[in-house]
Amino acid sequence: MGMERLLLVGSTGLVGQAALALALADPRVGTVVAPTRRPLPPHPRLLNPIVDFDRLDPDADHWRAEAMICALGTTLRDAGSRAAFQRVDFDYPLTIARLAHRHGAHTLAVASAAGARADSRIFYSRTKGELEQALAACGFASLTFVRPSLLGGERARRRPGEHAALRVLTALAPLVPARYRVVPATTVAAALLGAVHAARPGVRIVESEDIPR
Repeated sequence: MGMERLLLVGSTGLVGQAALALALADPRVGTVVAPTRRPLPPHPRLLNPIVDFDRLDPDADHWRAEAMICALGTTLRDAGSRAAFQRVDFDYPLTIARLAHRHGAHTLAVASAAGARADSRIFYSRTKGELEQALAACGFASLTFVRPSLLGGERARRRPGEHAALRVLTALAPLVPARYRVVPATTVAAALLGAVHAARPGVRIVESEDIPR
């Protein structure tokens, strides 16, 4: 069973780019709605509204979709401050999810992170956990959180520390517990797309070691 419209947020990031490519190649998806700050390459099945994430139009038609994938996120280093990080990783996803739900979306799949906990002492993990908690209260009939550990893939902007960790974990993969192994961004994207197609009722958490490879 297909869907007429899929809303994809975060389509310029590592996981989001992979999810966009998969969704546009998926015959079960009619139109992919991908709001961004800057234009994406055109595609006959892509609707790409240019938005200011700090000034979203709550009545815009582009929030209308049966399902939503959220791959929006940054790092503390890239954000520059805790407040900026929280705006991108908490405020934007929650605001858009509420708008999508209000406009008819019943299914949501979110790229979260391993260790996400609302009571975590680690700011990054706590923010991810608080977002999961807030999204669970939005009323989606089907809600899936995919929690990868370190992501594998080529970023537009290289992060030296992350790149070094990727090399070490990839080299030691046979010795590393499944929960901490590198997860390719394409694998996470496939899990997100699979979740919105399956639309299983209730809230589901997919830990890193359980993401289908």
